[in-house]
Amino acid sequence: MWYAIEGRDGPDVLDRRAAAREQHLARLRALRDEGRLLAAGPCPAVDAEDPGPAGFSGSIVIARFESLQEARAWAEADPYVAAGVHASVEVRPFRLVLP
Repeated sequence: MWYAIEGRDGPDVLDRRAAAREQHLARLRALRDEGRLLAAGPCPAVDAEDPGPAGFSGSIVIARFESLQEARAWAEADPYVAAGVHASVEVRPFRLVLP
């Protein structure tokens, strides 16, 4: 099943986000290479493609896992969580309708 994983950034984490980014992306690439990644990306904190020093409010990942527990475990092991970028993470089932 697909799961939506939404990590919400804490305050003043842009430097921590940058430091953990490559490890975070490596995990996403692994999901992609396994055919389990539907979409992933950051949410700018302001209405701009490049938010500059405003940074990001969080990230969204939509990926396939065997269970909600597996999706939660994957989310909790994310480098952004370990680095203190995400102040909170929500994982919920997602039903793909389109495209």
